[in-house]
Amino acid sequence: MLTRRQWLAAAAVPQWPDIATIKPDLVTPPMTLGDPRPGARARQTLDAWRGSGVYHALYLPPDWTPRKRLPVIVEYAGNGNYSNRYGDVSTGVPEGSHLGYGISGGRGFVWICVPYIDSASGRNQTLWWGDADATALYCRQAVQLVCGEYGGDPRRVVLSGFSRGAIACNYIGLRDGEIARLWRAFVCYSHYDGVRTWPYAGSDRESALERLQRLGNRPQFICHEQSVEDTRRYLLSTGIQGNWDFHAVPFRNHNDRWVLRDTPLRRRLRRWIRDAIG
Repeated sequence: MLTRRQWLAAAAVPQWPDIATIKPDLVTPPMTLGDPRPGARARQTLDAWRGSGVYHALYLPPDWTPRKRLPVIVEYAGNGNYSNRYGDVSTGVPEGSHLGYGISGGRGFVWICVPYIDSASGRNQTLWWGDADATALYCRQAVQLVCGEYGGDPRRVVLSGFSRGAIACNYIGLRDGEIARLWRAFVCYSHYDGVRTWPYAGSDRESALERLQRLGNRPQFICHEQSVEDTRRYLLSTGIQGNWDFHAVPFRNHNDRWVLRDTPLRRRLRRWIRDAIG
């Protein structure tokens, strides 16, 4: 039986709803084989990795035309082999990502989900980074492809990610000056580079702060299920004056499908994106 103190402590904790209590109004399109076309999500591989198991997923919206310049959402997935007691699952592969589709509503943006690369096996890496330098190079080349051949606007490229992908926004996206220059804004959902150490090289705060210095005043929408306070405290402790917008995602789930539901936070995120890209 709980003591009075334990009962009061439990009662003070918000009882966050499950994501399943809200019906989705969007369904992420499946990845298909074949050439990219409006309204579809196609599997592609850069020429340098042709014949390997490395690939990305490219979505062209229904309003896409060859002559139209559209903003771009680049997305990194969470770690694979993840599940929890709430039924949340992360596969770690590009086609398992949902943020870009929910943010855009499937219109007005080119959306590309890029891989982490295991160079030794020539396959996508589903747990952490694989070859981080190869991963960053693939990302740069994929953005170049999208902007050169599929109407992406290089002045309006947003980097986003869930869980591992949220960390990747800085760990990969600010890895060096060349890749850091690509981004207009960032959406980081669930975790953040430097808040805690992880089982890979460069997860320490000193390394994370070196990457963070490359951010400048570009905006980041930073959110986390239930509470974002750990990230807020960390960033405020750095002494860096960043353009950060912090939000708690009002679900108990570790699940990027919340953007497929019409919620006040998704509406806020969409307004933020419009303001961020101009």
